[in-house]
Amino acid sequence: MFKQIAAVTWMNLRNIPQRLGISLVIVIGIAVTVAVLVSVLAMEAGFNKTLSNTGRMDRAIVLRGGSNAEISSTISRDGALTIMDAPGVKKSGDGKVIASADVVAIVNLPQKSTGSDANVVLRGVGPKAFELRPEIHLIEGRPFQPAVRELIVGKSARAQFKGLEVGGHIAFRDADWTVVGVYESNGDAHESEMMADVETVLSAYRRNLFQSVTVMLDSPDDFDAFRDSLTTNPSLTVDVKREPTYYAEQSKQLNKLLNFLAFVVGSIMAVGAVFGTLNTMYSAVSTRMLEIATLRAIGFGGLAVVISVLTEALLVALAGGALGATLAWLFFNGNVVNTLGANFSQVVFHLTVTIALLVQGILWACAIGVIGGLFPAMRAARAPVAEALRSG
Repeated sequence: MFKQIAAVTWMNLRNIPQRLGISLVIVIGIAVTVAVLVSVLAMEAGFNKTLSNTGRMDRAIVLRGGSNAEISSTISRDGALTIMDAPGVKKSGDGKVIASADVVAIVNLPQKSTGSDANVVLRGVGPKAFELRPEIHLIEGRPFQPAVRELIVGKSARAQFKGLEVGGHIAFRDADWTVVGVYESNGDAHESEMMADVETVLSAYRRNLFQSVTVMLDSPDDFDAFRDSLTTNPSLTVDVKREPTYYAEQSKQLNKLLNFLAFVVGSIMAVGAVFGTLNTMYSAVSTRMLEIATLRAIGFGGLAVVISVLTEALLVALAGGALGATLAWLFFNGNVVNTLGANFSQVVFHLTVTIALLVQGILWACAIGVIGGLFPAMRAARAPVAEALRSG
């Protein structure tokens, strides 16, 4: 039986060049399906990577109770002081707590790619903000000065939006703000933002309330004591979360949407590819019915025929999957895109085509090949030998 399978399979594969046009139809259809699936999933992977890089286990973020994002939160000055005085907050060498009471404002800036306006976060931060977030460091220019309408911009924000070069001016709140520096922060969500002195931002927007307080803890193990001291304080109504937990929650809804789009669109295209494979393999089998009948007449079993046809379909599908995965890697991996984040602002991130996604795409291709080749293979094996010989 194994000799028969090997002989018939080798004969089929050796004749593929004679059916090159038919085989290319399957390859191209499956390649497009895999490329689309992998590219959409690469958006999810890139967005997840950006937000997962934002946050450390020894940092905690405090929002008003019931708020699911900074934009909907408010914290009074007295509340911010109480939060910073809680047990477990780390102090620097000067004896001051390493914490920042932040305010978040939304600024409309034109995108470089389309020219249309999009929301960008302007984050007002306290004097300890960069000790609190040591991953942020300047790559160009200088830090902003307090009480002056100056700001620094994230590397990703500069890449996507106009007017954010060092020395540039952007106008909002009836005044010009000067870009004095560009920073990077390990590719996290803060790279999509602009930062300025918190008191200057509050003054410009005529506010007196912060929106979040982020603190550095003495150690990750101090989180529970820090949280409990705040949530049991009758003068506060706050939610306390570790930074990684907070940013993971911000990505949850978009992850669900991207997963839904990837598998709905991918499934629709996969169904089309399956029908294309079915049609192509039926045509290929029909042209070889006399050859298959002759083999069966001289003693070759139906199982050998089924496996040979399935192997051919699987290898052609595998070629399509490999082509689609390669195209996704070449044309999508590392592309910079932006999408709406939890603060109704744009989060800039890179599409990330991982090895796991490439393998997933190729497995989809193999499944399409097996399903598309199964029924033509069964038809070839079940066709009456005498009838096939007469028709030939």
